[in-house]
Amino acid sequence: MDAVRQQYVDLRVHDRVALDEIELYAEILSAVAAAERPLTLAEIDMVLGVRPDEAGRRELTSQEQ
Repeated sequence: MDAVRQQYVDLRVHDRVALDEIELYAEILSAVAAAERPLTLAEIDMVLGVRPDEAGRRELTSQEQ
């Protein structure tokens, strides 16, 4: 957990999954704000750290596993 998030999170009551989802949402919002056009699926996958497998499903990249 980074220092900024530690400062504002009451560690007695937290939900790791919810915090991770909020972080991913923030990453998407930042990417959308910086983009001059709608993001493609490939760009969204890159921001989220996922890649499509051969069947078209998305899976975590090795950096996230």
